[in-house]
Amino acid sequence: MNALLYNGIVLPETWPPRDVDEGGTAPVPVPYLDDPPEVICIDLGRQLFVDDFLIASTSLTRVFGEAKIHEASPVLSPETDEEMDNGYCPMAAPFNDGAWYDPEDGLFKLWYMPGWFHSTALAISRDGIHWERPDLNVVRGTNLVWPNRDRYDRDGCLVWLDHDAERPEERFKMFQYYRYDTRGNATVSEGWLHTSPDGIHWSDPVVTTPVGDNTSFFYNPFRKKWCMSIRRQSANLRARFYRECDDFLPTWDRDRNEVLWQRIDSLALPDPALPDHRVALYDVNATPYESLMLGMFAIFRGPENDICAEKGVPKTMDLELGYSRDGFHFSRPNRTPFLASSRRIGDWNRAYLHAVGGVCMVVGDEVWIYFTGFSGQSPKLGKTDAGAIGRSRRVMYAGASTGLATIRRDGFASMDAGTEGGVLTTRPVVFKGHRLFVNAEVPKGELRVEVLEENGRPVESLSADQCVPLCVDRTCCEVLWTSGKNLSSIVGRPVVFRFYLRSGRLFSFWVTDDPNGASSGYMAAGGPGCINGRDLPG
Repeated sequence: MNALLYNGIVLPETWPPRDVDEGGTAPVPVPYLDDPPEVICIDLGRQLFVDDFLIASTSLTRVFGEAKIHEASPVLSPETDEEMDNGYCPMAAPFNDGAWYDPEDGLFKLWYMPGWFHSTALAISRDGIHWERPDLNVVRGTNLVWPNRDRYDRDGCLVWLDHDAERPEERFKMFQYYRYDTRGNATVSEGWLHTSPDGIHWSDPVVTTPVGDNTSFFYNPFRKKWCMSIRRQSANLRARFYRECDDFLPTWDRDRNEVLWQRIDSLALPDPALPDHRVALYDVNATPYESLMLGMFAIFRGPENDICAEKGVPKTMDLELGYSRDGFHFSRPNRTPFLASSRRIGDWNRAYLHAVGGVCMVVGDEVWIYFTGFSGQSPKLGKTDAGAIGRSRRVMYAGASTGLATIRRDGFASMDAGTEGGVLTTRPVVFKGHRLFVNAEVPKGELRVEVLEENGRPVESLSADQCVPLCVDRTCCEVLWTSGKNLSSIVGRPVVFRFYLRSGRLFSFWVTDDPNGASSGYMAAGGPGCINGRDLPG
């Protein structure tokens, strides 16, 4: 039986789908954009204009936002003995790991790698900018939560704060990728799954089936599925495979449950400085944001590992965004980096950028994005040492710090109009709430909204002429009509919203019963004021 999603999308019988062609170069298809539902339910979360899913017609122009690096960046840099790695490859940054706001104690929490291929550590902050390394007593006098075992090297890791955990001891989830020396000439690698009540004390590992390094996972709360983003090769290129399950700790069955998910395509832009390098998809992280899944795609633009090792330079990697409304198919309409490597010698974020588990947080009127950057600078290693003493001691993996970038809330894309004005008409939508809110920037312009029946006639008392014009710059503003009416008369029946915009930007709209505009949507890795990771009435 086909599953009906919260937004009206119907999943096909075969799920996960097997519609990604191995070795293909065309962008991965997004079926719900080609064939959207006749009526879209908008009860859950803010409705973003990152694609055309909600739009029937428009004369507005879509503009994609770019994150701005916070002036305090890097907010965490190598300092401790563990982080300094005896001067070889200093690192105090996530290698995915995780950045979360924990409402239980009101703290920002950052799991990270302290020294390249070392352990897993935890830093805490009250404001998200100034970080402390608490003595957690797992290893006395340090902030380590999972120290490396003898002959083991930690690689990728991802931490998730599970607000829906049924068992308190599983409130935090973690995946780690480890390599270990068998005391012969062989190195064995495996993935480990852990759970924890506090993010500090972790269960013994449950070993996964073989996966590639940089494998990670995310939770899709819209379908209540744990989803693995698995690094493997496809057509001799880096690719991502997908697996979903109801429980975080199941027995893995690769042959039955894994499908090819994401790969590089013909729209990937090469680095002008490295025109001969074939662009590759290095990593994919995802998180629930309002009414959709927000994806962070790590795009590797070169050089390859052997060249980086020979030249003593870090890999050039940028972060781009994608968006999914069914949890599997991601549209990627903008291939300009959301966060780009600076490519400048001496910069802390010169190259090899990495996203974090949870992807982003909502802090007031902003989205905060923590990320990792590598400088490629080592106190002890020079270029002549590159690769001379093994994978874990190469200058290409030296000098990793944690940065913070910000963007306006819902600012991933906006629909813009100049002085001549423009119009946007939605597809038919249905809802239970009776208040309409928008996120708009129109301090020198005007925004009006009218509600139409499916036949195109304005709903009585909710016309554009009766709409109180908005001339504000606010991330949460209620739309009112001079009639004093709200949306209560049309609850449960399909209608259309038409937005008239002049000299401004429209980021999102949503319908709710809350007078303060709480959307009930998901807030990625949380933030102050969020309730269990959601925008719920306080």
